[in-house]
Amino acid sequence: MVQLDVDIAQAAQALVEARHAIALVGAGISVESGIPPFRGAGGLWTKHGEPPMDGYARAMEDLPAYCQSMLARRDSDDEFSRAIRDARPNPAHHALADLERLGVLKHTISQNIDNLHAVAGQSAVTEIHGNRTKLRCIDCGARWPFAEFAITEVPPSCPHCRGIVKGDTVMFGEPIPQAALAECYEQAGRADCMLLAGTSATVVPAAWFPDLVLERGGALIEVNPEPTPFTSRAAVALRAPAGEALPRLADAVARIHGSEETT
Repeated sequence: MVQLDVDIAQAAQALVEARHAIALVGAGISVESGIPPFRGAGGLWTKHGEPPMDGYARAMEDLPAYCQSMLARRDSDDEFSRAIRDARPNPAHHALADLERLGVLKHTISQNIDNLHAVAGQSAVTEIHGNRTKLRCIDCGARWPFAEFAITEVPPSCPHCRGIVKGDTVMFGEPIPQAALAECYEQAGRADCMLLAGTSATVVPAAWFPDLVLERGGALIEVNPEPTPFTSRAAVALRAPAGEALPRLADAVARIHGSEETT
């Protein structure tokens, strides 16, 4: 048996035995669906430059201009917009949905904005950086699919509280929505096992959540072709792309469940 088989078996057992297992997911999973990353080799920001670090402040200072750019992005044909429109869930997304359906994975914290977790069938997901297909009220936090919100005024206003409605994606300089951040801390505080899949675990605040699990004596299961800052503290490290390792992990968990039900 090769080392990856041994590691998958160990990771599956850890997930099944966990009381409250959650996942922290990063751009590595989206890349496997054909969505380019922002940073690193071939990243959008590497090629085209990063957005302004005060993007949110600029948007709030000139709301008409921001609304025009927001509407333009909805119909944009740039590289990133095309990739998201064309992307479909890959085996990693489906494996996470399978783990959720099995009742083993209680929640997923995603750093991605592509909506692919929902398309794959997951429901217990917090999108800490927002969702490119949605709009959000910056006051009450209400969210809507972009296509279902009629923009009849500039800036758009929330039908619930009359707050400003903007794209759900969190901009540079914009606070992470309070409800989303609170949910992440709640889940990390309850977790005794965290699956780190396709994330470098270096961007805060998401990078803080594995530490919270470790501080409470929980275990980390890492799924990444490359080492990360958490590799040395992970109970198991699956050295493979998420699209390869997660389906095998979900199958192993299902087999354990099946054997437990027959005994």
